Amino acid sequence: MSHGARVIRTGVSSGGPAAPPAAAATTASSSAGSDAELMDGAYFRSCAGMLKVAQMISLLVGFISVNNSTWTDYSAYSYFQIVTMCDLVMILFFYIIHIFRIYRKLTCVSWPLAEFLHYLIGTILLLIASIVAASKSFNLTGLVAGATFGFLATILCVLSIWSSYKVSCITQSTSKYH
Repeated sequence: MSHGARVIRTGVSSGGPAAPPAAAATTASSSAGSDAELMDGAYFRSCAGMLKVAQMISLLVGFISVNNSTWTDYSAYSYFQIVTMCDLVMILFFYIIHIFRIYRKLTCVSWPLAEFLHYLIGTILLLIASIVAASKSFNLTGLVAGATFGFLATILCVLSIWSSYKVSCITQSTSKYH
């Protein structure tokens, strides 16, 4: 009769009650089914997903407003258009990365850090472009609207910077010590 220590494996963490084997098998099969799905439907309704959609809409409206206005300074408004379209394309790129769960397959890239750096640089450029567009608008309604939507997109991007910062920097620094 050996009274040695035995290891009992459960499907839950050490802090909670053990799940029955049938429930553990159901949980494993449902998570495997969600991994096999092509699109992440929950990301559409998440705060980050809706924030990206709002950013893309405000950038597109700002671009269209400036594009359909009479320009007084070609270089200022073309800079605004280039920044808004580049930012819109990059936000769409990260939106697709999350929707199709590409971040799970391409693990060589730190996606939260890449998204944080994109938002940091893009927001600074968008703020500069919106300030330049607002200063050169000369009370033309289309240009004022474009600059206003540029500032709105800047605020939304700052919110994304904060959420990306919380995910990439704070989560990684606390996970080192646990």
